[in-house]
Amino acid sequence: MSHESPLDLLGVGIGPFNLSLAALADGVEDLDVRCVDERSSFGWHPGMLLEGTTLQVPFLADLVTLVDPTSRWSFLAYLRERRRLFPFYFAERFLVPRAEFDDYCRWAAEGLDACRFGHRVEAIRWDEAAGAFAASLIGPDGVGEVLARNVVLGIGTAPTLPAPLRALHDDDGPVLHSAQYLHRRDALRALDDVTVVGSGQSGAEVFLDLLRAQRPGQVRRWCTRSRAIAPMEYSKLGLEQFTPDYTRYFHGLQEPVRDRVLPQQSQLYKAISADTIAEIQQVLYERTIGGGWPDGVSITPNVSVASAAGIADGGVTLELREPDQGQAATLRTDAVVAATGYAPREPRCLRPLEDALQRDARGRLAIDAEHRLVTRPGLGGIFVQNAELHTHGVGAPDLGLGAWRSATILNAVAGREVHPLPERTAFTTFGLEHAA
Repeated sequence: MSHESPLDLLGVGIGPFNLSLAALADGVEDLDVRCVDERSSFGWHPGMLLEGTTLQVPFLADLVTLVDPTSRWSFLAYLRERRRLFPFYFAERFLVPRAEFDDYCRWAAEGLDACRFGHRVEAIRWDEAAGAFAASLIGPDGVGEVLARNVVLGIGTAPTLPAPLRALHDDDGPVLHSAQYLHRRDALRALDDVTVVGSGQSGAEVFLDLLRAQRPGQVRRWCTRSRAIAPMEYSKLGLEQFTPDYTRYFHGLQEPVRDRVLPQQSQLYKAISADTIAEIQQVLYERTIGGGWPDGVSITPNVSVASAAGIADGGVTLELREPDQGQAATLRTDAVVAATGYAPREPRCLRPLEDALQRDARGRLAIDAEHRLVTRPGLGGIFVQNAELHTHGVGAPDLGLGAWRSATILNAVAGREVHPLPERTAFTTFGLEHAA
């Protein structure tokens, strides 16, 4: 990672979003970009790469295509290099397997010179003399320092669990997050009683996987605070809330308005694909053939976990509450899989810059329209990827906006239009400013 002069941009973390940035920067001769990650290699949600699961966005939402479809790092270029274009053509698939997307990203990460794995950024400070950020790194060759005029943070989000379950969570304990599911799948399938908590896509996929492997006498339970097992919004115009047009509109709203609107939009990005719901119903329906009802299966919406306690034999006692009836129930289960989502995390490496960072009324980082942290004057740019849900809306974690955001950042860093971006992306008009 040694470098004689400051980089134009240092990426911290290599997930799909910073990988997109590295891919779109590849070949831009006067833009010096490096991305680092403490892991030894690329990996994208390895605990949820279940057979038969697909992306929830079309393959065009790859690292580059929605900005530069001619890039050598497109999904179609990956298929060509893997000699799989004809199988893909005949498969007629718009939604590709999740494991295939992981392999595609791994292919790009291994081929891009800008990507460096096995390097952990310990701290970032501003070097006034150099006019650049100084990032201290620990890598295979020891401790070093890299200068960069700009930084982009792409460290991803962290799994979250409901407060009652946190104390019981560990790598081998009876409570795990769905992010760990595939690593412990065989052991979970063998248990007599497993409870899945959470109503998003991950919860549905884990429940379906356990349901398909269920043996006589086993109990498979699915509980969620949501009022219904409901599908994600997937209508053509509804999806336009995942466009740059809506992102700009949302960012222009006042902070209290954004905080009020965002929780009302869970159906846009936290629900389940209709296909997965249909698969669950089909499994249950087939078990009614010949009469009877599926044994050992429970699907209960509108309940929350009020408390949880460990049991000496390794199981868990859960207290569930249903608010409308005002009822509570206590049950024993061998394991709990918490498919309860992810939350943004602030990297420790930013701590030396804390006094330079501006925050909103809730203590969250202030972020401008170009995905740049608002800081005191005189510093270079600190950009973020998928840490701006509170300022940019539901599209922040969406793969479909990844290439556009990366291009926006690169254009801001370069001070010119490295990648031309469209002025209009939606048929829908958001707000009244341009409605006439």
